[in-house]
Amino acid sequence: MRPANILHLGVKELRSLVRDPIMLVLIVYAFTLSVYTAATAMPETLNKAPIAVVNEDRSPLSWRIVSAFYPPYFVPPEMIDQAQMDARMDAGLDTFALDIPPNFQRDLLAGRRPTIQLNVDATRMSQAFTGSGYIQAIVTDEVRSFAQRYREVPELPVDLALRVRFNPQLDKSWFGAIMQVINNVTMLSIVLTGAALIREREHGTIEHLLVMPVTPLEIMTSKVWAMGLVVLAATAFALTAVVQGWLSVPIQGSLALFLAGAALHLFATTSMGIFLGTVARSMPQFALLLMLVLLPLQMLSGGSTPRESMPEAVQYIMLAAPNTHFVMLAQAILYRGAGFTAVWPQFLAIAAIGSVLFALALARFRRSLATMA
Repeated sequence: MRPANILHLGVKELRSLVRDPIMLVLIVYAFTLSVYTAATAMPETLNKAPIAVVNEDRSPLSWRIVSAFYPPYFVPPEMIDQAQMDARMDAGLDTFALDIPPNFQRDLLAGRRPTIQLNVDATRMSQAFTGSGYIQAIVTDEVRSFAQRYREVPELPVDLALRVRFNPQLDKSWFGAIMQVINNVTMLSIVLTGAALIREREHGTIEHLLVMPVTPLEIMTSKVWAMGLVVLAATAFALTAVVQGWLSVPIQGSLALFLAGAALHLFATTSMGIFLGTVARSMPQFALLLMLVLLPLQMLSGGSTPRESMPEAVQYIMLAAPNTHFVMLAQAILYRGAGFTAVWPQFLAIAAIGSVLFALALARFRRSLATMA
């Protein structure tokens, strides 16, 4: 293997990428707008949910409850009557409709247990599931604080002191931005290397390489370092300019240590992309194959759902995937500020998995070139 050949072939790959506007747009979008969208539009976050209130009591307590709904979680409540409630929800104007019954305050102060009706438009599932819990907590807090001024309320025997580590404000944008970058590293590295190989086959340039004094190892290595370098540079830009700069999301650990782990991960995923590129015979086949590979990798790696909540069999199977270990080391470094002594097992696992994937991809690549010769 001659380093000069690998260098020149890698430069050729970079020039081919520069002449592909669609891939350039994909790279720019994946590490800018995609990261911003994932951070600011997390589906679990309640944001400006429309709510209407039927205030049949019109007491100080009922107006106190109404005033407790304010942005950014809710829009200012729309005051309606009972006849309008169902019609507005059928028209999709309100996600929540709160009906405060007559004599609500009087019954509460008399020691009774009055009820408030909450109607929820469950077709807006993300807001409906989260918002109902928000509304229940808001109403409970307002009623309790109001009642404490008039009669004795038993204190809880235990006072729970809650301390949140690493994300004190429970800001979901911190999670969404960084995890989107991590997922895009895996996605783009596979797409770029696989597409580069298929593009050469479709354009007929792979035959030109066969008559040149280069080996399959040199061809494959050049694609790995060239596409890996592009994704690594885009990752560094996304973390510094988009995550830290644009979104003001703090990064606790060493960015250099994370990029070292990302480079090792790219060695594994670019090899996987070349392997998939040798299996698919055309770009449409490659796109379908990506759907079967990327979705399980990203959904079961621990980036979307904690691995501990998955079945044990799935947890053990996904240990064979490189991005499972990459998610573990990325979260440890970027969220918790972990050093190399804490994440070296993940580095070692990614290196071992990457070596296996590189060997499999090289064997498959050699066989595919032999059929063309």
